[in-house]
Amino acid sequence: MSIKGKAYIMGAYEHPLRDAPDKSTPQLHAECARGALEDAGLTKDDVDGFFCAGDAPGFGALSMIDYMGLKNVRHMDSTETGGSSYIVHVGHAAQAIAAGKCQVALITLAGRPRQQKGGGGRGGGGGEPAPEAGFENIYGGSTHNTYGMCAMRHMYEYGTTSEQLAWIKVAASHHAQWNEHAFLKNVVTVEEVVNSRMISDPLHLLDCCVVTDGGGALIVTSPEVARSLNRPKVKVMGAGEAPKGPRGGLDLDLTHSGAVWSGPRAFAEAGVTPADMKYASIYDSFTITVLMQLEDLGFCEKGQGGRFVADGNLISGVGKLPFNTDGGGLCNNHPTNRGGITKVIEAVRQLRGEAHPKVQVPNCDLAIAHGTGGSLGTRHGSATVILEREA
Repeated sequence: MSIKGKAYIMGAYEHPLRDAPDKSTPQLHAECARGALEDAGLTKDDVDGFFCAGDAPGFGALSMIDYMGLKNVRHMDSTETGGSSYIVHVGHAAQAIAAGKCQVALITLAGRPRQQKGGGGRGGGGGEPAPEAGFENIYGGSTHNTYGMCAMRHMYEYGTTSEQLAWIKVAASHHAQWNEHAFLKNVVTVEEVVNSRMISDPLHLLDCCVVTDGGGALIVTSPEVARSLNRPKVKVMGAGEAPKGPRGGLDLDLTHSGAVWSGPRAFAEAGVTPADMKYASIYDSFTITVLMQLEDLGFCEKGQGGRFVADGNLISGVGKLPFNTDGGGLCNNHPTNRGGITKVIEAVRQLRGEAHPKVQVPNCDLAIAHGTGGSLGTRHGSATVILEREA
């Protein structure tokens, strides 16, 4: 069953806080839900489908439905694929709506990693170690060094340079300067990126995303509900998802992500190509994450990502492919270390014509949002959605 044209994103909200010492995680979820519902012109009583992931506390969906007083939920989904979960949820919500399981789906994310100094937010709940822990944890793998491995291998295979990676951060900073809520608003140069302190060779401090509190929410509705609302309509045209792991060392290619599978599935369902995209929201936990995903999604050939992102090609109004015009995870917001939902939110803003005037893409009618959740260097989930503005 195709989801093409069978669901719309009618509400989107990003929490304005980046440091929230006085709020609980459930409170942030609820405030994000309220903001998205108000944006859509709906109330919590209209919600009959709820989607969340491992950032939701307690019993996940069960706890949050009860906390937020959602009385009419008849479909719930707590699929967990790390930061890409919420892009998966857009696809799953569209499927549920197309199948008649619900008409108004609420998707929420929230967390407080700046208050909970352990970091958290990357995996699901539960105290039992993951099955791979005994084989991998002894080597001291961390988020930083596994992404550093990917960057180093890409440089070895294709000649990618630190300066090319730095252009991704530069583009994000050019966009973040116009975002009043962005965590980092200063425009940076290539030289400043490559001269920032080394975190995990070859990744420097400014190659890494920010750590923020906050969250976001989305409302996905049936076409019938969408037509009843006096809001710009953003249609879900295609979705794809795919897991990728090393399979015990049998598939340890560090130079590609699951986007090589999720992207073509989404494009095929939508009936469009990468060349048709006016705007791209690309998961940016690190600069190398962006570069590899752009290649894997088909915006350039494998190994050509460095050349593709250089010289401002990702800057709105300057380059061929404007990306992350809110500043992305590199500069704006990466709530509870899960940035997938903010990628969809900014894509919705662009398609509605509601992005900041300095970064709004002219005649933006087709956009892609893509996320990678987990670890690029080990196992992760990739999710892609294609969105279209309905005239």
